Amino acid sequence: MLHDLAQAVADGSTSARALVELCLARVSEHADLGAVVALRAEQVRQEADALDRAVAAGDAVPRPLTGVPLLVKDTHDVAGMVTTHGSRWFADAPPAARDSLVVARLRAAGALVVGKTNQPEFCIEGFTDNPVHGATTNPWDPALSPGGSSGGSAAALAAGLAPLVTAGDGAGSARIPAAFCGLLGFKPTNGVIARDGDPDWIDFHTEGLMATTVADLALQLEVLAGPHAGDPTALPVPLPSAGLPQRVVVADRTDELGPLPADVADQLARRAEDLARLLGVPLERWQPGDFFPGWSPDEDWFTLAAAEHASVFGRTRIEQGADQLHPTTAEFLTTGLAVPADEYLAARRRRYAAVRRLDDVLAAGTALVTPTVAVPGWGPRGEVPGRAPGLLGADVYSTAVQNMTGLPAVSLPAGALPTGERFGLQVTMPRWADIGLLQLAARWEQHHPWPRTAPGHPEFPPTQE
Repeated sequence: MLHDLAQAVADGSTSARALVELCLARVSEHADLGAVVALRAEQVRQEADALDRAVAAGDAVPRPLTGVPLLVKDTHDVAGMVTTHGSRWFADAPPAARDSLVVARLRAAGALVVGKTNQPEFCIEGFTDNPVHGATTNPWDPALSPGGSSGGSAAALAAGLAPLVTAGDGAGSARIPAAFCGLLGFKPTNGVIARDGDPDWIDFHTEGLMATTVADLALQLEVLAGPHAGDPTALPVPLPSAGLPQRVVVADRTDELGPLPADVADQLARRAEDLARLLGVPLERWQPGDFFPGWSPDEDWFTLAAAEHASVFGRTRIEQGADQLHPTTAEFLTTGLAVPADEYLAARRRRYAAVRRLDDVLAAGTALVTPTVAVPGWGPRGEVPGRAPGLLGADVYSTAVQNMTGLPAVSLPAGALPTGERFGLQVTMPRWADIGLLQLAARWEQHHPWPRTAPGHPEFPPTQE
């Protein structure tokens, strides 16, 4: 879809201005979703007009995203726009002086920034709600959250507001909302896409991708991959080739955080069998205790991420400004302040054991299949039936270990649960096997196609209205 849109603009069969106007109209029509929190309407109209003039004059134009409207997650800087991070602490910050690396690379490829999408405060939660912009709802069901932290981007994409969005992934921030919104969510191997500046979560964060088709995922990865000055972890060479897995291991969880709800477990079992049958490879079932007996990398993620995030702001600011924060943000940062140095360092050292263990599990072309999320879903403000309000715990997630270990993972749209929530099938493959993971996703897409948008929301290209 992205390739076709860009080609249509580049050859003059449609205009960038028409695509921008469509995006703006869709955003206005579906403002009730709470997905888009800021617009640069006049600036992007001028940029679209300039691009259309260049096309008409036969001048060279940026490719391969020529004229494609882009919505940017509010954690990414866009020059001239305020990056609020969903926080009162930054709501009145000065406009960014330059684009974040991910935005700069997408713009250099021809994308046109229309506005910004919502997120939880500082990307901390798995639901999208914050003190500045409020909650985002899921276009499949307004009683549900689109997930987080890239929930605004996922809701916008699933509602057909724009064809291209940005996302991050520090613990599933692209995969969780993709699963809840019926989209593809992709976390590349850490280092494939360079990071710009000092990440809040030192070892965990990478740019994530969301799309409605595998071709769109591949195009985004092509544009965004590559090293950058200042990131010592970035891969300096192109990704190696990789093929489809020769073996599939399925597990309800990779640590012992309790059983899955029955409907999630049943859907996982059926869809894992579908995948193994599609690939023509053996399927092995593992138990959660087979991976990390006696400890939980998911819980270690909370220890490390909370401590590292708290260190970004410091004790004084957190303690004096906690009343301005979302309650779960305050809980997370306050918890981080209390992590002793020896506990933090022990968790960092255990991370290497987690890396070694999953490297061994995935050796010889193995794919690991788990649910993307370990519960059916939650409300727009994080409401989970039977749970008290507060920070969502490690047991509802299934995505942090991929960030702990740096491995590539994709959330595949895999139907719906009996109660209607969308289900994501998460597939993890060996380090640097990103190309093979995309090939697997393409095979799944061919044999198990999914709706590109939520019911009642037309796809973005005008020709499909």
